[in-house]
Amino acid sequence: MQKAYLCIDLKTFYASVECVERGLDPFNTNLVVADPNRGKGTICLAVSPKMKMLGVKNRCRIYEIPPTIKYIVAIPRMKKYIEYSANIYAIYLKYFAKEDIHVYSIDEAFMDATKYLKMYQLTPIELAKKIMKDIYTNYKITATAGIGTNMYLAKIALDITAKHNANNIGMLDEETYKKELWHHKPLTDFWQIGKGIERRLQKMRIFDMYDIAHTEPKKLYKEFGVNAEYLIDHSWGKESCTIADIKAYKPKMNSISNSQVLFEDYSFTKARLVLKEMVELGSLRLIENQLVTDTVQLYIGYSKDVIKASGGTKKLNNYTNVYSELLKAFLNIYDKTTNTDFPIRRIGINFVNVIETENVQLSLFTDQEKMDKERKLELTMTNIKNKMGRNTIIRGMDLEEGATTRLRNQLIGGHNGGE
Repeated sequence: MQKAYLCIDLKTFYASVECVERGLDPFNTNLVVADPNRGKGTICLAVSPKMKMLGVKNRCRIYEIPPTIKYIVAIPRMKKYIEYSANIYAIYLKYFAKEDIHVYSIDEAFMDATKYLKMYQLTPIELAKKIMKDIYTNYKITATAGIGTNMYLAKIALDITAKHNANNIGMLDEETYKKELWHHKPLTDFWQIGKGIERRLQKMRIFDMYDIAHTEPKKLYKEFGVNAEYLIDHSWGKESCTIADIKAYKPKMNSISNSQVLFEDYSFTKARLVLKEMVELGSLRLIENQLVTDTVQLYIGYSKDVIKASGGTKKLNNYTNVYSELLKAFLNIYDKTTNTDFPIRRIGINFVNVIETENVQLSLFTDQEKMDKERKLELTMTNIKNKMGRNTIIRGMDLEEGATTRLRNQLIGGHNGGE
């Protein structure tokens, strides 16, 4: 039985939700989703289809929109978008078991439709149309769909061919892929090929998928290492990974990370305060999920790339999730590696080698009673925050000038949560 995958995308999702909430047609309304409080340099999270027709690109900055275009600015409401996304996921569950659905992002999902086509007595296109109609009927959100004999082809059909069809559906198998897209340009239109990879390929005189498919594999492996494998497979329209593989995947190493772009340039001292806040939130997350780490990593990005980023990795003496121990390690890296003369704009922290608490062997050199007391206090704070709100209990440092925790507690994914 030939495989059949669907990849469904909710068209200009955030902007469409904002239009629907206002009773407006996204295809006839100029609307951008952005937070004007962040200045004209803020990135638009989405623009309506009508704006795209006028030449405004998605993910543009406010100042890049031509002044001749009048438009509505909608402040991001992540809670609302998550609500819509969850409701639309419920529609997918009407047609497929959850084991056959892979949520790729808030507005995009894959479905393995292979065994369902016979059950519903529908072709892949008919099934896609049925789901898309269901979404629009219930939530007035327009969807597009890609259909392929593997997940890669479904994604490419969605990204490249669906937009050229009146029914917003694209369909590919390996043969039609080679016939229609082997010479398609630019390469960045293809899934997992960014500007950097494209430039490296061009230096090798490789300009399209046909060129990749007919290049000596040794040359590609020399340039891209193991990543050459997916470039070669994708150039032929092949993809061995299935949704079942994704569901069964268990990483060899787990990590938990968090990063933020600061609202303005921060000094060494002010950024150090934000780092403390981030470590506390990371510690609470570890404790809440009964996880511990034995390695921490820090990333510091400077304003306008005046110098290269700094940071480093530190191995701890034992596995822990206690704030005081983690903070000591992060501050050690920060104070040793951060340049004090340049403003800071990005901070990233990472807890590496994360394992479950029950798998940790107790150390004779650790004051376990003290650690347990601090951990119990942190867990109590977390439980109260979960019930009463994340700003119910805060540390004194969260009230200092430049602290970001109270504001970020109101955000979802770094954006305004909204209602």
